[in-house]
Amino acid sequence: MKIKKLHLPEKKVELNLKFYYFLKNIVKLRPNEKNILTLLELLYLFKDNIRNESNKLEELFKSTVKKDIIKNILLEINDGNDVELLIFSFKLYQVKDLLFQEAKIKATLDTDRLLNLHPLSLAYDNISSLKPYKFRITGALLSLIFFDRLEKGDLNFMSDDSYDYMKKLSELAVKLSKTGVEPNQVFMLMFNESINQGFISDSGVNYETRVHSILTKIGIKDIKKIHDKNDKSTEFDFYFDLNGKKYGVGAKRTLRERYKQFIKTAITSDHIHIMIEITLGIDLSEEKAKTISNHGTYLFVSDEVYRSRKYLREMKKVFSVLDLDIKTLNLMS
Repeated sequence: MKIKKLHLPEKKVELNLKFYYFLKNIVKLRPNEKNILTLLELLYLFKDNIRNESNKLEELFKSTVKKDIIKNILLEINDGNDVELLIFSFKLYQVKDLLFQEAKIKATLDTDRLLNLHPLSLAYDNISSLKPYKFRITGALLSLIFFDRLEKGDLNFMSDDSYDYMKKLSELAVKLSKTGVEPNQVFMLMFNESINQGFISDSGVNYETRVHSILTKIGIKDIKKIHDKNDKSTEFDFYFDLNGKKYGVGAKRTLRERYKQFIKTAITSDHIHIMIEITLGIDLSEEKAKTISNHGTYLFVSDEVYRSRKYLREMKKVFSVLDLDIKTLNLMS
């Protein structure tokens, strides 16, 4: 069975490349609303010879870098159709912020859900760690819905004040689509890059910080981060004194091979009375749990994992994070 040769007209590629180039450079330009309104007015007034009026556009910006961006954009203008495409690009730049804010609102709703969850639970971790990826997906789907409605002229989702603006944008989108422009696909390239720069790197509060919040909540004070005196390769994420005992705590979402280092330290250390590993437990096999607990280290795992694995509940030195309190810590010896 042969797959028919895919055909992509070079003209279509070049057209959408220019569209992307405009969007990309407008993002670099970062014009404010006043800049955009003036730029659009100048583009309308000098549609047929805008390249000859570059100085008028450059005057809107103070920095040399931004003036150069304007020059680079205008170098790609060959006719009125290109000017129309540039106008469309500036208007989509305005829309980008609307979609971005909508996606951020949905991300905030997820953050609000965390208020009712234990910070060291799997449910909390899933929402927190997946937040940036959900933001990306939400942005992509919002963009898809927006452009679908835009091309269909279905603008009932807009306020009365925005309707006329969006109606003209809809008409322009339909017109450009007929020439081969792919508004949604090219816009998403730029939109995803904006998400990467503005939000995707934020993967939520890290696990260590969440553990710290629990320790302070139960009344642990003077928490430090130290390296073991005898084994400098081991770092305790949390070190504290409680009723004459010195506690060394490791806190990582997953154990991987780190638990082996703690076992080694448990054998060689003579100044830590109690060693604890706090983890989600998703990669905690029965063999690992036995190895860790048999070498004098206590384990706290997410309640979901603790309840789902009988062998963990049967081990004396393994606890649910729900039991991480002063009473449990004092019972350790």
